[in-house]
Amino acid sequence: MFEEVHQRPCGRPTKSGSPCRAQFSGPGFACKIHTTEHERALVEAYQQGLQAGRTQAREWERSAAASRVEHLEQQIRTLQEQLDAKTRRYEVDGDQIVTVDGYGYRWRGADPLEVGDRVLLPENHVSALRHGPGPFPGTVTALGTTYSGALSTITSRALDTTPRQTT
Repeated sequence: MFEEVHQRPCGRPTKSGSPCRAQFSGPGFACKIHTTEHERALVEAYQQGLQAGRTQAREWERSAAASRVEHLEQQIRTLQEQLDAKTRRYEVDGDQIVTVDGYGYRWRGADPLEVGDRVLLPENHVSALRHGPGPFPGTVTALGTTYSGALSTITSRALDTTPRQTT
């Protein structure tokens, strides 16, 4: 986006009456000596308008790019939801399937679990290092799972440890 600079002679009459041979370039009518105040004001207004137009164009480009990104992100969310709806499992062999803290588990309890329920999960290699031996707590974050592999079974519901308010 480089503007080509054209040198051109002023050509306005000098005191002797011969044409001015001073070279100038860019917007303008004559060399600095022969440019009138009115012409300077016109050139300044032109340059301000040019700068304002460039600034506005950059803002529009940013806005359009942000709009395109938002549109693409919405398309991705829609496709993910469609894929999720096709692959999400809610039950396997009569057991309820839930997602606990991002991982799929089976629940064999009589009362179905709901999002937000606290449960105890079976020990695994990582949990033994993080939480010590034995079952560890988790929270049901979604019903069903899109995970298609083998699922561990939830040990039990966790005891409600929040203090009850009396009225």
